[in-house]
Amino acid sequence: MARTPYNALAAGVSMILFVATSLELGAADGVTLHAARSSITANELEQHVDALSDDTFEGREAGSRGGRAAGGYLVKLLQEYKLRGAGDNGSFYQSFGAGYRNILAVQEGSDPELKEQVVLVGAHYDHVGYGNSTNSYGPLGYIHNGADDNASGTAGLLEVIEAFSQLPEPPKRTVLFAFWDGEEKGLLGSEYWVGHPTVPLTNVGAAINLDMIGRLRRQRLEVYGSRTAPGWRRFISEQNSESPLALDFTWEMTPNSDHYTFFNKNIPVLMLHTGLHDDYHRPSDDADKVNSEGMQEVARLLFNLTYALAEAPQLGGFRTASRTETPLSQRQFEQPLAPMPPRLGVRWSLTDGPIDGLELVQVVPNSAADQAGLRAGDRLLTLNGAPITDAEQFGAQIVTAPPEIELTVERKGEENPLPLKVALGGAPVRVGVNWRSDKAEPGAVMLTRVVPGSPAAKAGLAVRDRIYAVEGQPFTDADQLGQLLTTLPSPIKLVIERDGRLSNLELEVPPPAMAEGE
Repeated sequence: MARTPYNALAAGVSMILFVATSLELGAADGVTLHAARSSITANELEQHVDALSDDTFEGREAGSRGGRAAGGYLVKLLQEYKLRGAGDNGSFYQSFGAGYRNILAVQEGSDPELKEQVVLVGAHYDHVGYGNSTNSYGPLGYIHNGADDNASGTAGLLEVIEAFSQLPEPPKRTVLFAFWDGEEKGLLGSEYWVGHPTVPLTNVGAAINLDMIGRLRRQRLEVYGSRTAPGWRRFISEQNSESPLALDFTWEMTPNSDHYTFFNKNIPVLMLHTGLHDDYHRPSDDADKVNSEGMQEVARLLFNLTYALAEAPQLGGFRTASRTETPLSQRQFEQPLAPMPPRLGVRWSLTDGPIDGLELVQVVPNSAADQAGLRAGDRLLTLNGAPITDAEQFGAQIVTAPPEIELTVERKGEENPLPLKVALGGAPVRVGVNWRSDKAEPGAVMLTRVVPGSPAAKAGLAVRDRIYAVEGQPFTDADQLGQLLTTLPSPIKLVIERDGRLSNLELEVPPPAMAEGE
C-alpha cells in the first residue's frame, strides 16, 4: 500500500443484478465451483508469501533487480496455470518507466457477447526495497520485505488465479488479472495501464484490488468502494455467506492504493484490506507475522466476488454520488435515532428468575405512570388481570399494549390492592423499528432505532442492521416494507445483514390490528 501522510491514514438509480448467493449457478456445476474455491489454502498462500518476502528479492522495489526477479516468479506461475498473457505483444509484461513492469494475464469469457466485458482483479507486487525517508518509517538501509504489503495480496491473487484455472469452463465475462508495479512510487503501474490499456478501458465493468490482506484480526475485513455501484454492499454480503469474516464497509476513498486509479475513471471499485499495523513500511513486516488462515478467507471471498461479477446478468454503472461520500457523511448517515419516550415511565428493582409482581423504584415525572398516580415503592401485581411474573415480558407487553391498560397495585399503607387505569403514552408498536433508506442500496433499509422490549428487540435486531427481504421476497422501497410489516401475519420472516453477514430472523408480532403505531 502506498504511503500517505499520517493524517490521511486515519447516485446511481439502477440496481446491479447478480447471480445467486450459493454460487451454484453458471457455467460450472456447484461441486466444481466449491472444489475450485477450496483449492485456495492457507498452506499455499503461506508458501507464496514466504517466497515473495524472502531477502533474495531485496524488498521488491519497482525497477530493481529484486523487483524484476519477483516478476519472474509470478510469470512462471502464470505459465503453469496456462493463462494467456495480456501485456505487450501478447506477453505477460507491460513495460513502462524506469524498468518497471506490470504483469497481466487474462482468462477469456465463455459467453459470445458478454466476454467483451471485463472484470479486472489486481494487486501490486512491488514494495519499497531498502526504504528511504519518503517511503519508510525506518530504520533505513535494511531490507523491507513487505510480507503483508503486498506479498499477501499478491499471494491471494495467485491463489484465485489458480482456482479459476481449474474451472472446466470460464465464466461468461472475461477476467483480467493484474500484478501492478510501482504502486509504492505513486500508483504508477495502474496509472500507466489506464493510459495504455491492454483491453478497451470502456469494457472494464468493475475493478477489485487486494492490498495488505495478511493481518486479519478479530475476523474483521475492511471493504472499500462498496458505494461506487448501486447494490454492492448487498452483493458483497451475499458472496460472504460461507465465510466467518465480519465486513467493515467504509466510505473512505483516498489515493492510497490502485483501486483509486479506476475510481478516478468512473469504474466501480472494491478494495479488500485487513488494516494497518506497527510493521507497516518497516523492515519488520516479515512472513512470520502473517495470518495465513485469514488470507485464505479473504482470498476465497475474492474468488466468490470475481466469479459472481463475471457471471452476473448485468453490471450496474458507477455511482457518481460516491465521489462526495466521506467517513463523516457515513457517521452522519449511521447516527441512530434518539430512544422513544417511555409509554409507561417507570423503573423497577431487578431480580433474577420468576417474580411475584414488580416493585417500582422510580416514576418518571409527567409520564403516563405519574399522571395515573403511580408512586415509587408501589408493587405492580397484575396487568390487565394477568399476574406479572416476568419483568422482561412485562416490558414487552407495555410496548405492544393498547392505549389504555389496567394495573393492580399494592401500596404501603393500603389494606387492599388498588385497581388503576393508565393511559399509556404514544401508540402501540407491532414490530418496534425505525429505518433509513440508503440511496446506494435500492431495496434495502438500515435500522436507526430498535425499541427495547419490542418484537424486533426480542428477535435480536439491532441499530445499523439492514433488512433485505421479507418472507423471502425483496421489497421495492421503504413504503412497501412498512406495509408488509404492518399487515403480514405472525411470524414475519426477514433476511437481515450485519457486518456483511446475512441471517434469517423471525418476528413474533401482534395481530395487524395492533399496527397503528408502527
